[in-house]
Amino acid sequence: MSKKMWKVLSPIEKKDGTTAYWARLGNAHTNKDDSINIYLDTLPMNGKLHLREWTEAELRERSEKRASYQSRGSVGGGMSSMATLPATSTDPLPF
Repeated sequence: MSKKMWKVLSPIEKKDGTTAYWARLGNAHTNKDDSINIYLDTLPMNGKLHLREWTEAELRERSEKRASYQSRGSVGGGMSSMATLPATSTDPLPF
């Protein structure tokens, strides 16, 4: 059984009321009992959270990035794992 990995996102709207982009707020994963743990790096100002499962391609790319960081040694005083996660995402809205 593999854990499902999730991105935690929040829609950020333009001042004119139209949705502009998704802000990446953190990560989440499923537990053995199918509950979900959510780890937020920041809180949304609008109170809206959206979970989107990582695609196989994203997981593969993430794994390759982590491997390249590990092969170079620690970056930034041991903070290299934080450097692998983008702060925001510009994925198109699903609706």
